[in-house]
Amino acid sequence: MYSLGIAYLLWFLSGFGMLGFHRFYLGKIPTGILWMFSFGGFLVGSIYDFFTLPTQVKEANMMKALFDHTLYHQSIGGGDKNWRYAEDAQARVVKTGAGEKEPIERVILKIAKENKGILTVSEVALGGNITIEEAKKYLETLVSKGFADLRVRKSGSLVYVIPDLLDNDEPLEDF
Repeated sequence: MYSLGIAYLLWFLSGFGMLGFHRFYLGKIPTGILWMFSFGGFLVGSIYDFFTLPTQVKEANMMKALFDHTLYHQSIGGGDKNWRYAEDAQARVVKTGAGEKEPIERVILKIAKENKGILTVSEVALGGNITIEEAKKYLETLVSKGFADLRVRKSGSLVYVIPDLLDNDEPLEDF
């Protein structure tokens, strides 16, 4: 994740943004080169960047999260498209804290209900007594089938949302 402090430090070290180091840091290579050769868009761009750096860092973090999510999603085969929900629900059974066996989907829904529709990979891993990789795969499968959504909190953290159980007061952004 990109840091606002580092972005401002690079803005300052590049002659108050005139050399565009902060733009290179945020992955804006073409405008970084333009800033370098035009002295920050003849200083107008540098001043603009000073006031908009928080938004630029937030956007860069969202793009990075989207890229990482897409890369992960492709690495697991697009969410296991051959998954048969009803049949595999019986096969994907986990032991809960009390020792009884329960389908992982039921565990996920219970956690989502307790958390007003919002889940994290760690919560599912703990509640289902499974690895983080397995929890992420199950959640990604629910997203690919349309039972859940991937969202970003105002803090920038990724969460999974079960829309039927969502508390609409939670500040989230579409991802």
